[in-house]
Amino acid sequence: MAERYTLARPYAEAVFELAQASGSDGLSQWSDALAALSAIVANESVAALMNNPRVSDGVLADAIIETGASDFSEQARNFVRLLIDNNRLSLAPEIAELFEIERAAAEDRLDVEVTSAVELSDAQQKALGEALEKRFDRKVAMTFAQDDSVIGGAVIRAGDLVIDGSLTAQLARMRQSLAH
Repeated sequence: MAERYTLARPYAEAVFELAQASGSDGLSQWSDALAALSAIVANESVAALMNNPRVSDGVLADAIIETGASDFSEQARNFVRLLIDNNRLSLAPEIAELFEIERAAAEDRLDVEVTSAVELSDAQQKALGEALEKRFDRKVAMTFAQDDSVIGGAVIRAGDLVIDGSLTAQLARMRQSLAH
C-alpha cells in the first residue's frame, strides 16, 4: 500500500501546484475532478475496461472523460490521459487523497473523521469541534460516522493520529493489562 502512495505522490504534488496556479477556484475544481476520477476508477465496469488488453488507451480515456465530463476541465482531461499513458490510472484514489492532504495543509485545515456508536447531537459535535480546534491550533473539518462495533465513546482520526476513546479500545487495553 505504501508503494502506491509513493507512486501517487508526484502526481498529487504536480496537480496541487497546478491547482494553486489556477487561482482561487483551482483547488476546489481539482478536488472535485479528482474525487470524480476516483469514483469512476473504483467502478467495477471501469476496472474491467482498465484491465482489458483489447481496450486501447484512447478508448479508455474517452470513456472516462465522457463519464466525468461535467467535473473535468481541459487540464483534468489531459491529466486523465497522462495517467493512462503512464499506466497510473489505478492510483487515482491515492492521488486524490494526497491532494486533499496538501489542500488541507495549505488552507491550515485539519480533516478529522469521528466514528461513534451513536449519532452525536449538534451540541456534542460543536463541543468536539471546538476542543479539537484548540488542541490542534487550526480549523477542523469534521465528518461523522456511526459504527455499532465502537460500543461507546468515539474514535477520532486526524491524518496519521488516531485518538481511540471507544469502550472497545478500553476493554482491549484492560484485557491486555490483565494478561500480563
